[in-house]
Amino acid sequence: MSTITREGRRDFLKIVGTTAGGLFIGFNWSSCDSPKVEVLSTEEVLAQVKNFNAYLSIAPSGDVVIYSPNPELGQNIKTSFPMVVAEELDADWSKVRVIQANLDTEKYDRQLTGGSGAMPHSWERLRKAGATAKYVLVAAAAQTWNVPAEEITVESGVISHKGSNKTGHFGEFVEIASTLSAPEEVTLKDKKDFKIIGTPVKNVDAKEIYTGKPMYGLDFYREGMKHAMIQRAPFGMKIKSMDDGAARGVSGVTDVVTFGNSVAVVGTSTWPLMKAKKLLRIEYEADGNVESTADHDRIFKDLLENGKADVRRKDGNVDQAFKTAAKVVEAEYQCPFLAHSPMEPENFFAHVQGDRCELIGPTQTPDRARQTAAQILGIPPENITVEITRLGGGFGRRLRADYVEEAVEVSRAINGPVKIVWSREDELTGGAYRPAVRYKFSAALDDAGNIIGYKLKGVGMNAGNTTRENNFPSGAVENVLIESISYDSSITTNAWRAPITNFLAYAEQSFLDEVALAAGKDPVQLRLELYERAKNNPVGELGYNVNRMIAVTKEVAEKSNWGKNPNVKQGLSVYFSHRSYVAQVADIEMDAGSPTLKRITAVTDCGMVVNPTGANHQVRGGIVDGMGHAMYTNLTFENGVPKQKNYDSYRLIRLKEVPEINTHFLDSGFDPTGLGEPALPPTGGAIANAIFAATGRRLRSQPFIEQKEFSDIKLEIKRT
Repeated sequence: MSTITREGRRDFLKIVGTTAGGLFIGFNWSSCDSPKVEVLSTEEVLAQVKNFNAYLSIAPSGDVVIYSPNPELGQNIKTSFPMVVAEELDADWSKVRVIQANLDTEKYDRQLTGGSGAMPHSWERLRKAGATAKYVLVAAAAQTWNVPAEEITVESGVISHKGSNKTGHFGEFVEIASTLSAPEEVTLKDKKDFKIIGTPVKNVDAKEIYTGKPMYGLDFYREGMKHAMIQRAPFGMKIKSMDDGAARGVSGVTDVVTFGNSVAVVGTSTWPLMKAKKLLRIEYEADGNVESTADHDRIFKDLLENGKADVRRKDGNVDQAFKTAAKVVEAEYQCPFLAHSPMEPENFFAHVQGDRCELIGPTQTPDRARQTAAQILGIPPENITVEITRLGGGFGRRLRADYVEEAVEVSRAINGPVKIVWSREDELTGGAYRPAVRYKFSAALDDAGNIIGYKLKGVGMNAGNTTRENNFPSGAVENVLIESISYDSSITTNAWRAPITNFLAYAEQSFLDEVALAAGKDPVQLRLELYERAKNNPVGELGYNVNRMIAVTKEVAEKSNWGKNPNVKQGLSVYFSHRSYVAQVADIEMDAGSPTLKRITAVTDCGMVVNPTGANHQVRGGIVDGMGHAMYTNLTFENGVPKQKNYDSYRLIRLKEVPEINTHFLDSGFDPTGLGEPALPPTGGAIANAIFAATGRRLRSQPFIEQKEFSDIKLEIKRT
């Protein structure tokens, strides 16, 4: 067992009584700063959703209502968060209802979705919320029955005293519990006693999703609101002149609004707006660099050779290591810009009313939405409310608030409520892409094939630091130099699922296979040797847990039967990101004379798995996403305009192209770590290494299908 002790007034629950007939336990999910507890019925709790902190509410019926503060975009947080609370409460899961909380920065901490950090951040806080509620309910039952609290047990929402055979459900004790003081310390369960955590639980919104209940931003509607669609300037350009006469003549169009370098067509529904947008006559002029993909290729080459780099890590004497090397291996890897491509394009509702504003829609960062609106309107953030709908995907795109900004600008201009809707073409051409990056790797080997020197230089378009300098193989090689260069491009970029590591992992893991080949070593053997060096004689800072790297590597080798079938050509990739460790092996077999990708085996160490159903979905989804973008997807530019404008030219993976995926999880004894992103980075490397094993063709750029090395490979993909 572990005990959480109060450290000052910000770390405990305070429970006070009123007379409404239910128990409301207010809980600050980041701390406990004067939390409010009111006795309310479930209906009263639901009616006042905007006024409450993240909390646990128990009605006299015994029903439990839990508000989930973080935006839900498919990562299953709206299910897994309540599971943790309900576990420590010992609730009956069938009587738990989950509600999405609105933005409230006074009561929530880290109310966002990004970086796979929600569960690691909130794990202990969630457990404390449930355990504290359980404590006061038990105390209330003990007082009611006049028995020692130590003799009372709780299971599935039922409180029992064995000696007297007395039982009762939660709701029977809420009135007395509301008069009791909260404990200053609370004992949490031993993990071996978990009954809800670690069991497969279906998504709490599953029924609403498959029955089509309006849940997403695109579903939102309010009587009297207008719709708007935006024409945005090409990258590096600004508006020179604009003629909106023809657009205003379209039936259903009520206004045309210009702000910044954008033009909004406003009307009664989206269909006339799509037609009107095409009738806008806008002339643009340069406003900075107007870039094309050909320019990027030239910029990459020049900066890798001559650019001033930021040294991110330097261990030992790299120059000497390469001078004395028996063999040097070098390679360059490159990835393109990518759109995020959520199934639900960007949209948002805004209603500006004087010094107040109401915002409703899908956002990964609700506070950023509020701060953006406050800055535009020049009003205090507390005058702005943000209601979070379910998100139809995000992958990092909805970390930005540009589409919220548009809704606010248009609402202010028309002095009324408006909902901004992006088309699919808008979503692909509207900016905020994954940065394009190019890496140059070098490895120095001694006579025994050991790596004695390692260099990595990365150049990225608006990428910031293109490296993760303390990740493997740093710490395992005595002489290391890691450098990064960021180019200021006019093309806007944004965090894209597993930022930087989504491509760095592929490049690094493919390059390590090149090194293994040059060293005459098996890829698993090479990595395990490096892990042991990092474990026994680490050089500098280690940003990863070596034992966990070793464990997933050995486990994936066993689960995939690595090297045991000469007819199966395999590729390995192992990567640490977002606090979790994922190892993958891709299997290629010859089928009717063609190399066929048959399966991908994945082993994940994300600490304790809260919900196996959700975890399995996250790993599978990450693999499909990683595979699709490595193999098929590319975004290119001509004079500041994306050439791929819809899914007819922006190639995404299809269902028939997904091979068999086998998932396995290792419980390393750690608390839960990130899971929304870590399965994506290793996938491209595993597939590329398997393709090389099967064909001898090395793929150093993405997407694979556009590389000349891949052009005559008829790779089939099959599920067994």
